[in-house]
Amino acid sequence: MIRIVVAEDQALVLGAIAALLDLEPDMQVIGRAANGAAAVECVRALTPDILLTDIEMPEMTGIDAARLLSDEGATTRTVIVTTFARPGYLARARAAGVRGYLLKDSPVEQLAAAIREVARGGTVVSADLAAAAWDAGADPLTQRERDTLRLADDGLSNKEIAARLALSPGTVRNYLSEAAAKLNASNRIEAGRIARLNGWL
Repeated sequence: MIRIVVAEDQALVLGAIAALLDLEPDMQVIGRAANGAAAVECVRALTPDILLTDIEMPEMTGIDAARLLSDEGATTRTVIVTTFARPGYLARARAAGVRGYLLKDSPVEQLAAAIREVARGGTVVSADLAAAAWDAGADPLTQRERDTLRLADDGLSNKEIAARLALSPGTVRNYLSEAAAKLNASNRIEAGRIARLNGWL
């Protein structure tokens, strides 16, 4: 039996995915989480075979949750299911140790097959996304630049970002300036838009 934790911030989608997977004879959804931080705690407590997670969620993205669990040496394998067909997300997911990446419009049969393949130790990536990623440029941002730019894109001031990340406001300003320069953006708002469009946030 493949034991699964599902993480998704939309309650209806979370319930639907869990219900569909529970219909598979060799799968059991043993936990549900509504955000990335809760997903990490659920995996720590239940040690499932698979974490099936969205990317964009409150508190922590699915990619950041996968990276944290990988850094902790968790044996759980992560599969991303998202609406975002952005090559930058795929590159970041792979770097975080994610083993599967599918789009939400995939048929449930394809999702179930992907979970089985990842549970066996394989890797599965949506064909459409793999093709798009082939020609995509590399993510130019460092993790700190990404963290500060993501919070700036959420509307936080430099002072608020500094408090959140335990940095000085001057350091935050430097990170945002470096990120904007790398993205050829005139300001942090434009930098956030470019980074999000490419899946780098």
